[in-house]
Amino acid sequence: MLPNPIAFTIAGRDVRWYGLLIAVGIGLAIALARAREKRFGLPKDTVVDLALWGVPSAIVGARLYYVLFSWGTYAANPISALYIWEGGLAIYGGLLGGLLAGWIYAKVRGLNFWTLADLVAPSFALGQAIGRWGNFFNQEAYGVPVPAEWMKRFPIAVYIEADGLWHCATFFYESMWCLLIVVILLALDKKGVFRRPGDTFFTYVLLYAIERAFVEGLRTDSLYWGPVRVSQALSVCAGLACLALLMFRGRKQPPQG
Repeated sequence: MLPNPIAFTIAGRDVRWYGLLIAVGIGLAIALARAREKRFGLPKDTVVDLALWGVPSAIVGARLYYVLFSWGTYAANPISALYIWEGGLAIYGGLLGGLLAGWIYAKVRGLNFWTLADLVAPSFALGQAIGRWGNFFNQEAYGVPVPAEWMKRFPIAVYIEADGLWHCATFFYESMWCLLIVVILLALDKKGVFRRPGDTFFTYVLLYAIERAFVEGLRTDSLYWGPVRVSQALSVCAGLACLALLMFRGRKQPPQG
């Protein structure tokens, strides 16, 4: 059975799974951050205030990033760039938009930006894990056709109606990897491994970049800048940068505690 992109209809208006799952992901991400807020020594309701800044900025950033690198799709009808319910939100754009808002928020409230980044890092991964399922219902963010008959089954592959072929279920690979990132970050945090502001966030980016650099190479709908897959190149650069930071930043900044 093919997925129906419409979850339900209210007053004649369709509610799509894509938007619904993104909303659920955001809600659970905020709940996770709120559960961890106190142990970071932050004022009460910091997460709620931060979400009011960060969530809209992340959505705008995600859309701008996607539209920028696929402008040919929207050039003939620019207003369609606003139709985010039809798909087309880039995670890296959302991350950049959210971080910018978080940085401004930290400056305005006199808080440590890296403390906020560490707080929300597992929440970013959780939101991604849930939101990726919106791609399943929209039949997007899939990979190359699978070569063998035994691979033509979910979750190895996903059937795409547009061409009648089974493709690598790259949305699923990323969803599961992001859930694993959540588990890893929370477990390492509980063990006290992260001892410097920014360590949790840099580890999140490193782990996500490793997966994205590989999985992006399997996708058929990558955003390109010339011959370069934008997200793959960004993943490699971000991953190497975070690895270097985690390895060498402690030489100048001793651990806290």
